[in-house]
Parts: sequence; C-alpha cells; structure tokens
Amino acid sequence: MSISLSKGQQVALVKPGGGTPGVVRMGLGWDADGRKGRPEGVRTHAVDLDASCMLFNAAGELVDSIWFRNLTSEAGAVVHSGDNVSGSGEGDDESITVDLAKVPDGVSHLVFTVNSFSGHRLSKVDNAFCRLVDADSGDELARYDLSISTEQAAQIMAKVSRGEEGWTMTAIGAECAGRTFKDLLPAVSPHL
Repeated sequence: MSISLSKGQQVALVKPGGGTPGVVRMGLGWDADGRKGRPEGVRTHAVDLDASCMLFNAAGELVDSIWFRNLTSEAGAVVHSGDNVSGSGEGDDESITVDLAKVPDGVSHLVFTVNSFSGHRLSKVDNAFCRLVDADSGDELARYDLSISTEQAAQIMAKVSRGEEGWTMTAIGAECAGRTFKDLLPAVSPHL
C-alpha cells in the first residue's frame, strides 16, 4: 500500500509484507505539453524536466551525483534511466534505480531533485510527481505529488536516508533556482 506524502513527512521504507526493499526506484513523471494555465488553442512547447540524485556522506559532503550526463554512480548502486526530453507517455518519464545493499557505507543521504534545464517554470508543468517503488515487486512504497506553484525552475523532491533502524524517505518539496544539480547544491544543504 502506497503512502501519499506531504512536505516534510517521513516514512520508513518497508515492504508491504515487512522487511526492507533491496532495490528501489525513484520515478519522476509529468505531462508533456505544458498546457497548464493556457487557453485552449494556444500553442505550447514540450517541457523537459530532469531527475538527478546526489549522494552525501554524514558530514553533508557530496560523494557522487547521478544525472542525465552521468547515468551510473561510481559504485554502480545508483543508475539513471536516461534523459526524457518531452515527458510524453504514461507513468514514470525518468527514473533512478538504487540498490540499497550496494550503496557505499559512507553514503548517508540520497537527495532527489528535478529541474528544467531549459529554464521552464515548474508552475507550467501538469501532474508532476515523484514516487518510490520496490523494484522487485513493483509495489509503490511512497508517492509525493509535486504541488508545483512556483515560478522557479527546480525543486528538491525528496531524500532517502540511512539510519540505525534502516532506510527512510522524506518528502522535501523545496522550490529553488537552477538548471542542473550543481546549481541546487546550496539549496540542498539545509535538508541533510
């Protein structure tokens, strides 16, 4: 059973029958044509959103980054599906798969972000969401609907953290400016 999250809410990553998932997938989805707030018949352009994952140690230092120009982490634990430039199709338009057992011991937080490389305002994007799925069973563990009403072009979606009692996911939903994950680093720090 999936849990719908609101900003700041945290949930333990537990399979529906119990136990920790081995491999999870963070999916990002959105509608392609950016019609939100536009009158009928007004020409629209496809919106290209990009999902990224930043890996941090306990001290808050960036250890690795996965994005459309670097699709696999150094340890191979985190893999990006590739760049979807249109948002067309159903379901997840971009996804980042994480093998939790392979995440290096020195990594404490995985922060997932979305940004518009071309600078589109996120307020013009319809039906944007991120969700965490147990990749083995296909069960949705948590969903965060991105209630995007910002004039910014980026958002820090969520983080997955390792703690003494296992992995947790926290919905962040912080709006920020930036075209790539590098631009978002100063905004991520307060959420670690």
